[in-house]
Amino acid sequence: MSLSNSLGEHVRACFTGLYVHSHEPDEALAEIRRLCQAENWNVLTWDAVSGLGGEGSADPLAALAGLRGCNEPDSSLLLVLQGFHHFLGSPEMQQAVFSAILDGKRNRAFVVVLSPVVRIPVELQKHFVVLEHALPSRPELEEIARSIGTEEGDLPPDIGPLLDASAGLTRYEAEGAFSLSLVRHGRIEPKPVWQLKAQMLKATGALELYDGPERFADLGGLESLKAFCSRSLSSASALARPRGVMLLGVPGSGKSAFAKALGNETGRPTLALDLGGLMGSLVGQTEEALRRALRTIDAMAPCVVFVDEIEKGLSGAGAGNDGGVATRMFGTLLTWLNDHTSDVYFVCTSNDISRLPPEFARAERFDAIYFVDLPGEAERKVIWDLYRQRFAIEDSELPSDNGWTGAEIKACCRLAAMFGCSLAEAALNVVPVSRTAADKIATLREWADGRCLDAQQPGVFQRSDVASVSQARNVIRPSMN
Repeated sequence: MSLSNSLGEHVRACFTGLYVHSHEPDEALAEIRRLCQAENWNVLTWDAVSGLGGEGSADPLAALAGLRGCNEPDSSLLLVLQGFHHFLGSPEMQQAVFSAILDGKRNRAFVVVLSPVVRIPVELQKHFVVLEHALPSRPELEEIARSIGTEEGDLPPDIGPLLDASAGLTRYEAEGAFSLSLVRHGRIEPKPVWQLKAQMLKATGALELYDGPERFADLGGLESLKAFCSRSLSSASALARPRGVMLLGVPGSGKSAFAKALGNETGRPTLALDLGGLMGSLVGQTEEALRRALRTIDAMAPCVVFVDEIEKGLSGAGAGNDGGVATRMFGTLLTWLNDHTSDVYFVCTSNDISRLPPEFARAERFDAIYFVDLPGEAERKVIWDLYRQRFAIEDSELPSDNGWTGAEIKACCRLAAMFGCSLAEAALNVVPVSRTAADKIATLREWADGRCLDAQQPGVFQRSDVASVSQARNVIRPSMN
């Protein structure tokens, strides 16, 4: 629902305390003015520089006091307070706002706070209704693009990829991105928009647009996982939209590389969400940062969202040793995973599922939970070939690699290229995680046995009782009979 429709309904229902959450206050104010003009309502604006109506006092208390007696009979008056969240902390201001909201019930005078953050004191939370001013839709972005690219050839024949690239931008950001592309390339193209969007996302400190070149062909093994995710994201069903996958497994086994390659393989942008980057020093700041990041993610759909080592960000949930921040973050994320309707494919990795709350891994949070084990002999050969080619290594004699992960094979090739030595010499500097963390890997395998799907072969992962950690993938293909 648009801001105009939502605001109009609440004004007619006489909700006199309204809080409009918007990252585009100028656009939100213009929409409010158009609504008031169409409905023949009166509107006054206040900000800390221009004061009331552009010529009144900049004192916020004076603006609220001036609301009394300003309204005409049989009409409605909206007092729009821009950036007013900065002033709501004092007891005097809270009492003044409370009185103005109550008085507004009698004379149809409405207090409308317009702010980029929702920061309502507990004393006023029951007296405000929060309304969202949504980011521009695809038709609105197309209208902006056509208003900037006015000449023939300024816009690509297929405008769909351009609209995908600009999803999640504000109107101001979209205008800037389109103009920059027009100046730089002589036409509006998706690539400069993606580049500018990546820079804007970095400013949030928690979201980053990944633009690496990885594809599935760059990853050895994981055939069952690749097939499952590709098939999920190619589904045309509007009723059964894919949710995502959780990847549990040995460190260095390619979980993160797979998540990064998935977006490129399916033609979707990949957003990396850093839960640690959301942490704030003030009460409620972390949770608000997560909600803001999730709204941005929803606006950028269709996309792939990648959270690496999620147990490190949510392991404190329920422990209470952080003031409940991790618990509240966990609750917000669970609610979003359950309820979001946007076309977002959520991929998270974990090296230790025991540190995650058990409800996180229940059915319908994800489409599937996969266990990524140590690569087998055939997979390791493919990985060697990939990295030998990448680092231009001609040495064809491979070292003993039993129990090695893909990350360790890459490290060996990189060291060989860096030192100019053979792969066998470089391997002397590599100690595989199958030796340094043998007990943890055994525990992971024990937990995954019968609980997770296998990333390499179709079916459920089953641990062999006689296999050792240093052996290849311990998978027994389930009977198809």
